[in-house]
Amino acid sequence: MITALRTNAHWPLLSASVQSDDPLTGEDSHLALHCCYGLFHDGYEGVDDRWEWEPALLRLRRRLEAGFLGALRAEQGPPDPPSAADMPAALRRLIAEGAGGPSPSRHLEEGGSLAQLRELLVHRSIYQRKEADAHTFAIPRLRGAAKSAMVVIQSDEYGAGLPGRTHAELFAVTMSRLDLDPTPGAYIDVVPGVTLATDNLVSMFGLHRSLRGALVGHLAVFEMTSVVPMGRYAAAVRRLAGDDLAAEFYDVHVAADTEHAVIAARDLAAGFVGDEPALAGDVLFGADALMRVEARLARHLVSSWDEGRTSLLAGVAGQPRSADSATA
Repeated sequence: MITALRTNAHWPLLSASVQSDDPLTGEDSHLALHCCYGLFHDGYEGVDDRWEWEPALLRLRRRLEAGFLGALRAEQGPPDPPSAADMPAALRRLIAEGAGGPSPSRHLEEGGSLAQLRELLVHRSIYQRKEADAHTFAIPRLRGAAKSAMVVIQSDEYGAGLPGRTHAELFAVTMSRLDLDPTPGAYIDVVPGVTLATDNLVSMFGLHRSLRGALVGHLAVFEMTSVVPMGRYAAAVRRLAGDDLAAEFYDVHVAADTEHAVIAARDLAAGFVGDEPALAGDVLFGADALMRVEARLARHLVSSWDEGRTSLLAGVAGQPRSADSATA
């Protein structure tokens, strides 16, 4: 697929078969899906922008999405859709049920290494360097209270219109302060499929009107679960790097997401279900899918670090790293 994009040759896509790797974490399927979605974001140097809507590529993307979406739905099972009034409580129950797994933020705050913190930033850079963009695709698809709530949240994500204050730009500062390359996609070759799945999930939800309910659930839980881990990451940055500027990205989230959590549950999720009650199950599906993909990544990170090995496919500099240096 990458060769086709680079050479503008369509024939490989017309007969391409989807890889038989794990649709939830597979390296090939999620890299291919990530490349498809990249055409709807910044695009790629040397790749014709018209590929964005090329039917052959969309057919391939649809097959990849079908595998991913089908596996996510099979994990959850049939949801029990709540009413609009019950939606905030239903989301809080879902969060509480999924809160028992390993926590990368706690690990880094309490005893993680600087090398592990830098690895965490590499993983998160795949999404954070375009933070909020995929959620923004949903704004024209919402109405009433849900649309207004989404605009309020997204305005803060984009720094209230102030240049240099978008959350994506603040994350770039954090990366630079820790001697990492902040160029979007700079580390695409060293992150595993379990990381790409977290980014592909929100792009898939954002790019399909039929999944607008899932996108609302994704954003609601994203905001509702942000404050505690962001506070821990801020503490970890200060402990390991002693750098307030590097911690600002996390400080800003702690301040903003305290308010966003309320808006997301009450106005976004409940407001959406009040307007489109038939999609209440989709809201829970999106929220559950987020919890599951994040839990898989968390298990991968913490288990790798506990075993004294890198969580990346290669070291941050692009070379394989030894277990000793991964925990230095």
